[in-house]
Amino acid sequence: MDLGLSEEQQLLQQNARDFLEKECPESLVRAMEADEKGYSPELWKKMADQGWQGLLIPEQYGGAEFNFMDLMVLIEEFGRALVPGPFIPTVVLGAIPIMEAGSEEQKQEYLPKIASGEAIFTMAYTEPSGRFELDAIEMEARADGDGYVLSGTKLFVPDAHVSDYMIVIARLHGAPSMFIVASKSPGISTTVLKTIADDKQCEVVFEKVRVPKANLLGAEGGAEEALKEITRKATVAECAYLVGLSQMDFEISVNYAKERVQFGRPIGSFQAIQHKAADMVTDVDGARFITYKAAWSVAEGEPDADMMVHMAKAWTSEASRRVVAHGQQIHGGIGFTKEYKIQLYFRRQKRAELFWGDADFHREKVADLLAI
Repeated sequence: MDLGLSEEQQLLQQNARDFLEKECPESLVRAMEADEKGYSPELWKKMADQGWQGLLIPEQYGGAEFNFMDLMVLIEEFGRALVPGPFIPTVVLGAIPIMEAGSEEQKQEYLPKIASGEAIFTMAYTEPSGRFELDAIEMEARADGDGYVLSGTKLFVPDAHVSDYMIVIARLHGAPSMFIVASKSPGISTTVLKTIADDKQCEVVFEKVRVPKANLLGAEGGAEEALKEITRKATVAECAYLVGLSQMDFEISVNYAKERVQFGRPIGSFQAIQHKAADMVTDVDGARFITYKAAWSVAEGEPDADMMVHMAKAWTSEASRRVVAHGQQIHGGIGFTKEYKIQLYFRRQKRAELFWGDADFHREKVADLLAI
């Protein structure tokens, strides 16, 4: 196991950083908070031109056929830049399920659309319980003639309001199943929720929504194993996003500590600030190590992949929370004002900390695997 970046990954990282510094400045991040769509179609197209939406997708479907570790490098840069919009929902929650469970016909139909940036995907997984476990899925699907009918409510669905398709998780014959559902199908109503991160999480209500049989992903009631793999990858992706977010929060805070003068000298010269900075960099590097180890375990299909993913999300959730809290404290009260960039990282950390389970959720999973 070598967790150092390869030459190709270093190039991907630098190209992504240069691109996002130019195309996704702070002003765009702020503007998208107030924008109804929550993302820039112009930036979306430019990312597609970079090949990012198709990064994981095989070349035969129009993708770049990079690997999962490469995607984590890119998503870390997305966390660093706080890139708004449906990239992670489309690539992680749309392309990966189709690659894992889709038929050849489904791959040929949908993967080229994702790779080209033509289609936006998301996943409708969580329900009003807010739990990220399969046994929390209560939404029912029933067979009806030449298709299926879906009824129920999904909550915290990222970017559903701008999506073209949703991967919907529902119970068919009592077992989890996945369906590709056109987001504008009759019977679907979408409401954007107000969140601390000012992102675009949605409530999606399904009222007798008809889905063709051809849109079932995998076998009827046979989605459990594929969903386990998908949620592993989605969880690690949130960790990678948090690593990038934490790294940038640390850099902003250290720069401020060097420049802010109080009592006749930079505040970074005071021991209390120095110790906070030391704790921050320790947390950032620790989170990066455990995230990439978990990503490698998942990519290689290692027996301890589940344990590594749960450990990574538990650690990274709390480490990133400590980092952004220290960043706020270094800035003092002014760090909570809208004018300062640091508050953007503080608010988005909370969203990513909770998505796919917070630290306590994953500690319980680790304890279960330890059989205690």
